[in-house]
Amino acid sequence: MKKRLKINGIIMGIAAIVVIVSPRVFFQNGGASNWAEYIQFLGFALILLGQIIRVSARGYKAEHSQDSQALIQGGPYQVVRNPMYLGIFLIGLGVVLAVFKWWVAGIFSLVFMIRYLTLIFQEEKKLRSFFPQSYPQYCQSVPRILPKITSLMKLDLGAYLPMKIIWFQKEIGSMITLFALLLLAKLWMGLRAGKIQLFLEQLLGLGLIFILSLIFIWILSKRTAKIK
Repeated sequence: MKKRLKINGIIMGIAAIVVIVSPRVFFQNGGASNWAEYIQFLGFALILLGQIIRVSARGYKAEHSQDSQALIQGGPYQVVRNPMYLGIFLIGLGVVLAVFKWWVAGIFSLVFMIRYLTLIFQEEKKLRSFFPQSYPQYCQSVPRILPKITSLMKLDLGAYLPMKIIWFQKEIGSMITLFALLLLAKLWMGLRAGKIQLFLEQLLGLGLIFILSLIFIWILSKRTAKIK
């Protein structure tokens, strides 16, 4: 774990240095076109969706892994084998679309695939040794990171995206920190472009999306409780 965090920290540090050195190359220019606004709000929505998937996967795993002695195949793990990585990808992609120029999303996706596919392959090797019979069968029926649309349509939302308020409460601090940093970045971009009104409009839209996400989390928690 420490090695993984160290490598991730090095990658993020290098990326931060490159962006800081050439901000005009990577950051959005504060344009107010409809296309740019749609992309930015799509980014905000992906961040919230990624956070929900990540919270659901982490909380479900903590309650059902039996100290890593059981192979988890329920909850979000019944539609993808690596839901936490899917959540991280959506969060990262959302940040890129909300703050950076659209082409940066391609670079981010490539770096993410190279980094996290390596981790996934290493983890799969360990799981095959821990669960030599059940894990290969699990791999045959459940995709690695992108869910099948047919699977999502067959299952109840509360079944593959379970949620408990206590899970969400444990992650609320990191979520608030991320959105605070996003708002600071958007404020800086608005001031630089002399379009503070655009920032206020985006802040209002982001607040609305955040409120809707809280409502969605509450609905998920109620549906999860009913299924149980």
